[in-house]
Amino acid sequence: MAQPSVLETLAVPDGGGRTLGSEKAVVSFSEQDGRCRVVLRFAYPVAHLRDTLTAQVRAALGRDDAEVVLESRIAAHEVQAGLRTVHGVKNIIAVASGKGGVGKSTTTANLAQALSAMGARVGVLDADLYGPSQPTMLGVAAQSPQQHKQRFLPVRNAQGIQVMSIGFLIDEAQAVVWRGPMVSQALQQLLFQSEWDDVDYLLVDLPPGTGDIQLTLSQKIPVTGAVVVTTPQDIALIDARKAVDMFQKVNIPVFGVLENMSVHVCPQCGHRQALFGSDGGKHLAAQLGVPLLGQLPLSLPVREAMDTGAAAALHADCPDIAAIYTRAAFATALAVADKRRDFSSRFPKIVVE
Repeated sequence: MAQPSVLETLAVPDGGGRTLGSEKAVVSFSEQDGRCRVVLRFAYPVAHLRDTLTAQVRAALGRDDAEVVLESRIAAHEVQAGLRTVHGVKNIIAVASGKGGVGKSTTTANLAQALSAMGARVGVLDADLYGPSQPTMLGVAAQSPQQHKQRFLPVRNAQGIQVMSIGFLIDEAQAVVWRGPMVSQALQQLLFQSEWDDVDYLLVDLPPGTGDIQLTLSQKIPVTGAVVVTTPQDIALIDARKAVDMFQKVNIPVFGVLENMSVHVCPQCGHRQALFGSDGGKHLAAQLGVPLLGQLPLSLPVREAMDTGAAAALHADCPDIAAIYTRAAFATALAVADKRRDFSSRFPKIVVE
């Protein structure tokens, strides 16, 4: 049976003007024995839109009993020229900052949680080898990766997020005193010698700056795009601009800027104070011509949740904060979907001797 044309014009919530028609989302419409069933398929995770999309479709059809099924088929998308996708990983998203202390690792953990809650299969690679924090933030610090056929099996947290970090392999009190080549080799081993299990989005928590790790990332690791984290503070913005410039020079697209610690809200009286300046990340995004993914407040619950590995509880208990991370994660997923698809993994590697 032909699908009703009214479905074509329905907007994808927070989709930046996308409609079910532009996304070719309606893959099936049927009416049988008085029952109506609509199947929608997207190239990005949409579990967080289930209630809204269901209500929109039912209202458009005038059928409150219509069954609306949501599906996501997330593909691998193009990376730097000459690099192939990693086995078991479809898309790699670098999370970077120009300087330390701006909340980059916190952002990585919460974007991972948001994408997972949206229905995606998510992994996190902790590339901040000198200061690994993802095992703690994602609640898996007490675990260690198993090995299978000389490959590491990433640790999974309670929400199924796959995590790999040098923090699993060294004592937490032990300093990593390595030169650049050793750090670069360790990063590649953590990525390529891990048995990732069908990951849609692998978030890479980078160390601050534009040094050896970032150079290895651009030359050896297939990166779909990057998210840059900053605070509104002028000195952080200067370094964030350098991080964006680095990605542009190595042909890695920047999906957007996320401004952290944008405002402090007093828990007693509700007074709002911009401790680190106002709208710095917003102005930087405008100057660079990239989206502003969100503005996060300086929040005690966020700090407590990261210290205790309770990102999921944070998102459940603080819906306002969860909504900001969810919008940022969804905007990033949309940016990935807008890139050309990568078919390199479908073709054999040809070696001429």
